[in-house]
Amino acid sequence: MGEHDTQWRMIRQRTGPFPPQAYDFVRKGLAHTTSLVHGEKANEVGGDDEASRHVTGRQLCFGLRNYAQRQYGRLARTVLAHWQIHSTADFGRIVFAMIDAGMMRKNDDDNVEDFEAVFDFDEAFADLTPTA
Repeated sequence: MGEHDTQWRMIRQRTGPFPPQAYDFVRKGLAHTTSLVHGEKANEVGGDDEASRHVTGRQLCFGLRNYAQRQYGRLARTVLAHWQIHSTADFGRIVFAMIDAGMMRKNDDDNVEDFEAVFDFDEAFADLTPTA
């Protein structure tokens, strides 16, 4: 088993049922959010310093919602649920597991509580749910 596999196993033991796809989604969604908040150049290597690329937990939640809608359209809620992501608090658990593993960074002011109840998933994805 490689170092990468061991790292994922440790992360999953800390956070619960989230599969690797959920972490990959959050990682890609962070880049998407950074571009939305700070512009396309924010993600370029050698671009702005890290502090100027920072996004808050709230900004990241809305960016992840937007990213899910763009990537999966009407299936966004279904895909997230398949990955055991049912609330913005789940985004926070994934983010802080990645921070603990050294895969992401945070500022001193960032807390997992920043992800609590940012929006309701049923309401946020309601316009994407097909009607009967």
